[in-house]
Amino acid sequence: MHFKTLVVTLASCLAAAPAMLPAEPWASTYQPLPSVPTLIVNATILTGTGQRIENGSLLLSGGRIAQIGDGSVSIRGDDAVVIDAAGRWVTPGLIDVHSHLGVYASPHVKGHSDGNEMSAPVTAQVWAEHSVWPQDPGFSRALAGGVTTLQVLPGSANLIGGRGVTLRNVPAVSYQGMKFPGAPQGLKMACGENPKRVYGERMQAPSTRMGNVAGYRAEWIAAQKYIQDWDEYARKVAGQAGGGAPVAADDEPQPPVRDLKLETLAAALKGEILVHMHCYRADEMMTMLDMAEEFGYRISAFHHGVEAYKIAGELAKRGVCGALWSDWWGFKAEAWDGIQENIALVDRPADGCAIVHSDSAEGIQRLNQDAAKAMTRGQRAGMDIPPERAIRWITANPARALGILELTGTLEPGKLADVVIWNGNPLSVYAQADQVFIDGARVYDRNDPARQPVSDFELGQQAGRQGGARP
Repeated sequence: MHFKTLVVTLASCLAAAPAMLPAEPWASTYQPLPSVPTLIVNATILTGTGQRIENGSLLLSGGRIAQIGDGSVSIRGDDAVVIDAAGRWVTPGLIDVHSHLGVYASPHVKGHSDGNEMSAPVTAQVWAEHSVWPQDPGFSRALAGGVTTLQVLPGSANLIGGRGVTLRNVPAVSYQGMKFPGAPQGLKMACGENPKRVYGERMQAPSTRMGNVAGYRAEWIAAQKYIQDWDEYARKVAGQAGGGAPVAADDEPQPPVRDLKLETLAAALKGEILVHMHCYRADEMMTMLDMAEEFGYRISAFHHGVEAYKIAGELAKRGVCGALWSDWWGFKAEAWDGIQENIALVDRPADGCAIVHSDSAEGIQRLNQDAAKAMTRGQRAGMDIPPERAIRWITANPARALGILELTGTLEPGKLADVVIWNGNPLSVYAQADQVFIDGARVYDRNDPARQPVSDFELGQQAGRQGGARP
């Protein structure tokens, strides 16, 4: 009875989750760096909520946004710091919803190619975090561009490539030390040319778009069955623990065989893992939306989506974000019909959710410039897009798609103090991040070399170039 009671308790607590585990594997060990109360004054503040405050003040305290206002904010304490940001702009920390930093690390060599597990069309069992190399110099470069949070995803060779992870952009010796506490995992899926090319060239399935769709559906059906099997097992155990008649040992309920791939898919069906879908063409995005409706899950964002402008209203109606480039197009057939007004058009509906993403170790350093390009193209097309609206494409909207908007993405009292001070309008080609704060700690300062993180990998390279001892 003790064993049965334990199983029932676990089943109750985890809602018959397939893993039946008492603790999260590879849990976050992230701890905010020490910080002091900091008051930023005389700044132009873009809050990420659509508001712009001139000559504004922002108080960071205890790792959170304490106060924000038009100059009446005050600070106390001997250790407090006041930053006069006259002539400068302040925004939330930037968030990249689609990155491969750490899994396709710099330098770009075969030994760092860990983003695509191309052993099968569906590899939902793999986790991108298990490939993340925290020493990737790309993290510090992104930090210098104002990026405080990023989602690292598997590549797009597979129909279902595995789990993604959301990271805090801080130096650490392990990826667990970077994991954003409380952020849900993502599930990377890909439609279109990539999976059909990768497996078609190997004379394997899928080799067509119809093969892609059949492949997804078969896996979702298997995941539904997996959930049903575990639910049935939990009901049988609960019935026995509730005082049912004794049964022979041979009739004891037996748990289903644990399947790591189906665990991931089951969690996505339950909404515990957020679906992020690499998809270019409007017709394929509509097919994916119909499939999500068939199996009862929700797509958090379509990534790349160069034809998202064609279905902007449908995306808004269904609450799906478009994580898009400002001007990448034409590099393959399914990317041919892109336009530079794409982001602005996806943003135009009242409930539209447009995101600027990078998918690039270089582009992540200039998310603000890509947002500026998209804003300018929208303005030239006659749309009213002020900076306080466009900044949401790289702050609040990606936070929404990652399931962390209640914690970060906007400058509001109580939220994490993820803040960037820019030397001017961030939506300018001349903009540079002067200072970056994560959880209220100043982790980057353009004018202070001591606050410009350098990875151990780079330190070793520098020592070698200077004639130091080789490891």
